[in-house]
Parts: sequence; structure tokens; C-alpha cells
Amino acid sequence: MTVTLADVAARARVSPATVSRVLNGNYPVAASTRERVLRAVDELDYVLNGPASSLAAATSDLVGILVNDIADPFFGIMAGAAQSAIGEGASGRAGGEKLAVVCNTGGSPERELTYLTLLQRQRAAAVILTGGSLEDEEHMAAVAAKLTKLADAGTRVVLCGRPPVPGDASVAALTFDNRSGARRLTEHLLSLGHRRIGYAAGPADRTTTRHRLEGHREAMAAAGLADGQETLTVHGAYDRGAGYDATLELLHREPSLTAIVAANDTVALGACAALRDQGLSIPGDVSVAGFDDLPFSVDAVPALTTVRLPLHEAGARAGRLAMATEEAPPGGVTTIPAELMVRDSTAPPRS
Repeated sequence: MTVTLADVAARARVSPATVSRVLNGNYPVAASTRERVLRAVDELDYVLNGPASSLAAATSDLVGILVNDIADPFFGIMAGAAQSAIGEGASGRAGGEKLAVVCNTGGSPERELTYLTLLQRQRAAAVILTGGSLEDEEHMAAVAAKLTKLADAGTRVVLCGRPPVPGDASVAALTFDNRSGARRLTEHLLSLGHRRIGYAAGPADRTTTRHRLEGHREAMAAAGLADGQETLTVHGAYDRGAGYDATLELLHREPSLTAIVAANDTVALGACAALRDQGLSIPGDVSVAGFDDLPFSVDAVPALTTVRLPLHEAGARAGRLAMATEEAPPGGVTTIPAELMVRDSTAPPRS
């Protein structure tokens, strides 16, 4: 059932005219009243021009690109490529130009939902969500509901590097094969002779973290090394500082470590710094491997063994899907393979 302006007014205990003034911002309203109205809007999930929005497809020139952290190259590369693809073929005001807005959530589930609500109210032409999702049932259900409403209103929804929404084929999903990429990375270390391998993992509540850690542990289990994996795993943020701290903790737990697998390349740089500060060489004393193959990986010293994800290609494809200049994959989901990149940061352990 469509939520009306009168419904919001009743919930906020004000007149419909007051609701209109708050939403249009064209008349001064007391702060407490404004807060009450906006709370009612959120609780009822009211969309501006509510009755019309259920009858007409999205017509806005706005495209929203949600990222965890625009300063992180993982997200910046995908967002930049998506924005470029969104502008392809446009020729100014009369040529179908879209305004691509990057929404930086900072990893906050509340901000993610807020941005989706704002884009829904603006009747965005398309929404692209990048990166892994929070593994919280309540939040995942709330996001799925938002995406369904967006799609039902005519907004094209694309997930890039994010697991698909269960049972919603109207949402196109480009997913990275994080699990098999991580498994191949650990198999590479095992093939060199490493057996005492630590893992500097990302946040425990993220899908990307779980999939990569699962791939690592599958390889360890296949080699008969499943025992002790909890002890040899330290969770932290996807940043350099977390990699540094995790490495010190891993060395404390297992001083005889010969290799460290990092959640991503940025974490791997932190691991390398910690090893050097402990007087250890790479890969002579400890091998280090990352994930993503960010631009700096090949220029690190030594060059970083990692798993390449085609971030630019995925972002560009997400932009084309958002603009409907590329046909959506059958069933709505495409799994993008990961490629092992062997470089100088890994070598056989010293005997």
C-alpha cells in the first residue's frame, strides 16, 4: 500500500501542510517538529510524490554509487570506472547525461540504508552498490527490502563485488570469486613448502572476509593442516595499521611462522612493515601475500604476490548495466574469476 503525505502527518502528529513544508524546505519549522516529521518519513519509508512514484518509473538523472571508503583504491577504482561508463555516449544536457554521485558509507550499515532511502526519494535512475556486505540478518533484510522498492519503482540496481540478493533477479550482481582466489593463493604457499601460515583477516562481519578466509582454510584442510587455524587467524580492519598489528600478534602466537596471508594488499603492506621492524626479511624469513592486486602491489619492495581482481573492468561493466547499455546476465548474476599473481614476496621457507 502506498504511503501518503497524510499518513506521515498522522504519524508525526502534525498537519499535511507542515509535512510539506519540512520536505520542501520552503518555510521555517521548529527543530523538534522537523525531527518528528523526518522520523515519521523514515519509519513509513515515505517517498516524495508517493502516489505518482508507484505509477511511474524513475526519471531522475541521478545515479548513486555506494562505496565503503572512497580513499581505498579497491572502491575508488570501481567507482571511477563506473562513473566513466555512466557518462559514455552522453553529449551534454540533451544527450542523456547522468549525474553520478558517490556515497561514502564509511562502513556504517546505518549510512548505507540512509543513502538508499535518499536515492529512493530522489527516484534515482540507477544505484550501484560496491564491495562486500555486512553479515547481519536484520541489516541484510532491510537492504533487500530497499533494493526491491528501488527496482519496483524503475531504478536499475547493480551489485558490484557484492553477493546477490536472494530471490531477486531484478537486481544484477557482479560477484568476485574470492573463495577460489584465496584457495589458490594458499595452495601456492603450500606448494613452496610452507606449513606454518598465519592469516591477517578483515572484519569478521563482512562477506568478503568470510569468503576469502573460507578459501584459505579449504586449502589448509586439504593439506591436512586444519588444526590450529583459529589461533593462526587475527581479524582487523582492511587497512595498513590492522595488518601491522595482526602480524605482531601472529608472531607472538607462533614465532616460527614462515608465511602470512593478508586480507588485502593494504593489509599486506602493514604486515611487511611489521616484519621489517622485527628484523625479519621478506621473503627470506617470512613470505607475505595479499589480495586484490591494487596498483601499488607490483611496485612494493619486494613486489607483492597477490590475487588479481579486475576492479576497473567490473566497475565499468556495472556502469553499463546501470545505464542499460549492456544486457544483464542470465539469472542476474555473473561470477568474475580471480587470477593468482606470483611475485617476489613469496619463496620457499628456509630449511
